[in-house]
Amino acid sequence: MITIKEAVTKKQIKAFVKFPFTIYKDSKYWVPPIIKQELETFNKDKNPIFKDAEAHFLLAYKDNVIVGRVAAIINHLEINNQNIKKMRFGWFDFIDDLNVSKALLAEVEKIGRDKNLEYTEGPVGFSNLDKVGVLTEGFDSLGLMVSWYNHPYYVKHYEAHGYVIEKEYSESRFPFSNVDPETFKKAQALIKRRYQLTALKFTKTNEVMPYADRMFDLFNTTYASLSSFVEITDIQKAYFKKKFISFVNPEYIKFVIDKNDNLVAFAIVMPRFAEAIQKTKGKLFPFGFKHILRAKKNSKDVIFYLIGVHPDYQNKGVHAVIFNEYYDIFKSKDVQTCYRTAELEDNEAIKKIWKHFSPEVYKRRKTYRKNLN
Repeated sequence: MITIKEAVTKKQIKAFVKFPFTIYKDSKYWVPPIIKQELETFNKDKNPIFKDAEAHFLLAYKDNVIVGRVAAIINHLEINNQNIKKMRFGWFDFIDDLNVSKALLAEVEKIGRDKNLEYTEGPVGFSNLDKVGVLTEGFDSLGLMVSWYNHPYYVKHYEAHGYVIEKEYSESRFPFSNVDPETFKKAQALIKRRYQLTALKFTKTNEVMPYADRMFDLFNTTYASLSSFVEITDIQKAYFKKKFISFVNPEYIKFVIDKNDNLVAFAIVMPRFAEAIQKTKGKLFPFGFKHILRAKKNSKDVIFYLIGVHPDYQNKGVHAVIFNEYYDIFKSKDVQTCYRTAELEDNEAIKKIWKHFSPEVYKRRKTYRKNLN
């Protein structure tokens, strides 16, 4: 018999966070979360997302042993401002037992009906800066710090319980050797002169901070047209600055401004921390920090985490300015491979940005939905 209980105490929330460590303990490709960070994500006193969202952290038990988990999420900004009556769910992990996944999803669906929502979708997080999608291809490739990994059997569980594909995503990579600077060197110089643009360079994290809020504003503007988008509120900006920017080499953050100091484009690239985080086993202390700091300094692989251009400057070649700024840095650091995070399959604009680098799609993932009426 499967029993579902909501995790509410600190001990139960920690059990929720640590459950995947049991089902992926023998996986070469799973990258664990940093336990401390994950606990803070779910802490209603520390994560400002809970001012506009609520979550129920559900654990499945079989013979008094945890065999599955799911976070049932309600984003009130999405529901009230966009009139999207969606019951989100994420952090969905389970043993290969259809009864377990069914019981967890049934509870998610019940919460959604009780809230008068129209459908469920997952796996997704609270916002666009969270992980997204169940992995459907690429199980034999190492995961990323910023994406979920899962066993191949997950997909059959969604399908068995009447879920259908909602959105499709792909992740790609390309060797840095594919990058020919001639594709953007001359163009970027012309574009900077024509539109009076300047690319900013940073060497210290505190130099980035005065522009960080403007970056999140531009992120909201740039991504507003995507079907899955939920804006980042002012109170969330400080939280994300603390959570993300400290992990990024300052020279990997690029801003482009116009003559009036208005931010018109940004990009954030991160070192690929996957191997380092595997070594931490989810703990920063006593030695985990050393692995991460070593990767931050020496990683030969990088991840294009976010890139955005103001709508007024899209299709004007501003990406050439950004690529030019990264080229010399990557060359000096002997970067070998560039990775891209999950991007919607129907986002043709983003595909055009990368086409000159001949990227290889090496992973695919999907979200699934089910109507609640």
